[in-house]
Amino acid sequence: MKRLTLSLAVLLATTAPALAQHYDVLIRGGTLYDGTGAPARTADVAITGDRIAAVGAIPDGATATTLVNAAGRIVAPGFIDPHSHAAPNIQTKELAAALPMLHQGITTLAINPDGGGPAELGPQIADLKTNIPGVNVIPLIGHNAVRRAVMGDVARLANADEQAKMEGLVTAAMAAGAYGLSDGPFYIPGKYSNTAEIVGLAKAAAHFPGAFYISHIRDEGNYDIGVVAAVDEVITVARAAKIPGVVTHIKVLGPQVWGKSADVIARIDQARAEGLEIWADQYPYSASGSSLMASLVPGWAQEGGAAALAKRLQDPAMRAKIRAEMVPNLERRAGPHALMIRSFAPDPSLEGKRLDEVGRIKGMDPLDAAIEMLIAGGAPTVSFNMSDADVEAFMRQPWTMTSTDGGLPHFGKTSEHPRAYGAFPRKLRNYVLDKPVIPMAQAIHAATGLPAKVLGIPDRGLLREGAFADVIVFDPATIHDRATYERPHAYSVGVVYVFVNGKAALAKGKPTADRHGRVLLRPR
Repeated sequence: MKRLTLSLAVLLATTAPALAQHYDVLIRGGTLYDGTGAPARTADVAITGDRIAAVGAIPDGATATTLVNAAGRIVAPGFIDPHSHAAPNIQTKELAAALPMLHQGITTLAINPDGGGPAELGPQIADLKTNIPGVNVIPLIGHNAVRRAVMGDVARLANADEQAKMEGLVTAAMAAGAYGLSDGPFYIPGKYSNTAEIVGLAKAAAHFPGAFYISHIRDEGNYDIGVVAAVDEVITVARAAKIPGVVTHIKVLGPQVWGKSADVIARIDQARAEGLEIWADQYPYSASGSSLMASLVPGWAQEGGAAALAKRLQDPAMRAKIRAEMVPNLERRAGPHALMIRSFAPDPSLEGKRLDEVGRIKGMDPLDAAIEMLIAGGAPTVSFNMSDADVEAFMRQPWTMTSTDGGLPHFGKTSEHPRAYGAFPRKLRNYVLDKPVIPMAQAIHAATGLPAKVLGIPDRGLLREGAFADVIVFDPATIHDRATYERPHAYSVGVVYVFVNGKAALAKGKPTADRHGRVLLRPR
């Protein structure tokens, strides 16, 4: 009898169907781009916990707590933004959810670009961890930040002691988890540095495996050394410090240099052929964002910052000298109609207006109107100064990543560059689906696997088993940006699901209640 019972049990075990696999999330039947640049394929994606459990043809019997039918939709890794001005707002409870980013499909972003941010990262990291961001955040350490901490905004080269102190701050930040060094020698006080100073800071960062150097180059137009020489400076730093170099928000700015994209591309290709790791990121707009001071005022007059500039401008002789040098700078920005005021606290009615219109309102020459605004504290601007042909030329390069260069604004308050709400969907809509300039596989690689590689972010940017489950689902028929220069506060549409570390942050196009991002510190 015992033998009969045992035989029956064996028979049942071999003929009964295996228990079906259960997942937390199962995304079925989507058009999958895995982030490597490979062509699309139809595949399922399963998520367990914070990791991707399986990619491919998952058996029909599998079950999931959350089941997503992705037929007719594109499934991709979450987008990675290598240049974001989300800080410091993302450090606050009010804006930590990062909704403009989630609606674009962004799941990871790098903060403290252009040499900015704090010189010591501890408090910033603590704020992020306390308020739990809606997306993953990686911190950079900024050249301008450490220079200001050591030297203030003085217009001179660093001495040996000051250089050592700056390098010490970079080393401390990298040890605290910064991924790389950001630089902005177009802005003060980095404007007053030389290449040797930057090389020293880049070498300090390069002591840490996987570090990179990313720069808002010294000149994107023809202000002084010119855009080609400014790109050469990034290449020089990368070569001397033995570190990957990134030309951030790559562009050729101003009608006088339109067409120079060919020269810049040739320089970068030559450096890469030499064996250097030179990359770029780009936002898909022909207008940039800056400020009246950075755009129009000569570098020497910016010493000491906005308050010191305001004092100089109130001296008639000094005002005349500065104004004379602002004339060609306004031409470099394509004239007064090409400058839009983003915000101006002393007179909010000027927000969203072009500088020539501000001049008419004030009854004065646009340049004098700009000077009056500078005396009152200055204003951030949108600057219409690029050619579509150059934008597209840079976009086609295999070494160009996608970025926003956007902030995290209070919804509906002040004017804003639309890139804060629309950069990634705009690229997909305008330059992939409608025109197209590049294929979908390249566009997704430029937003996922490529930045993960360049920034050295482990286990993200790819759809593969074992990777972190940052996954998005979007509808190619409906994805597009809705933010415009005139009406910038509008979330993008078409991103249907966003999973951050395996949890839904956007479901059926709507944000969920909880935040699931993490502060990602450099692997040690």
